[in-house]
Amino acid sequence: MTVSGFTFNAFSENTYLLHDGTGQCVIIDPGCYEPAEQQALQGFIAEQGLEVVLLLNTHCHIDHVLGNQFVLDTYNVPFLIHEADASTLRSVSAYAPSYGFARYNPAEPTGFLTPDKPVQFGDTELEVRFAPGHAPGHVVFYHAPTGVVIGGDVLFQGSIGRTDLPGGDYATLISSIRSQLLTLPDDTVIYPGHGPATTVGAERRSNPFLQ
Repeated sequence: MTVSGFTFNAFSENTYLLHDGTGQCVIIDPGCYEPAEQQALQGFIAEQGLEVVLLLNTHCHIDHVLGNQFVLDTYNVPFLIHEADASTLRSVSAYAPSYGFARYNPAEPTGFLTPDKPVQFGDTELEVRFAPGHAPGHVVFYHAPTGVVIGGDVLFQGSIGRTDLPGGDYATLISSIRSQLLTLPDDTVIYPGHGPATTVGAERRSNPFLQ
């Protein structure tokens, strides 16, 4: 499995494409809002000859969902979130204009993620791990064969996700990190929702919030 990343919108949000040798592709947290950002994503998919088969959100804060409807309009694929973040997604329309996103186009999920049901595409299977604290329905996606986590806003290089937003809770987030990420091998690569990739081992050793 290959991870391809893009950084979009004013929040410098990381959007990820996962694809394997079959050519099938999953889009996670599309933050593309401006037409140029949407064209960059679409152009890469076309150049690589990928077949988009699924849209996923780790969680539904505004910076991670700005491109959801664009993806659905363009590729007409299933769209899955954790049910506990449905209200987070619905709330975006109310505050998007105040953040400068007056053209935000809301999307509705077609189904829900559950930790006991892996996500499958091509020859790839992703484990869904429930990791609330930053958002009530936050999940991360783990691919054991390549040692990769698409982590959203749970754990960053040297930091952790915010817990001062609606539905956030510091103790819950720390518990999620310890149970869902620090239990993975040290060389597991975490691709976060903002900033550079890191590893479980590096954060276990030096992240000030985990000492």
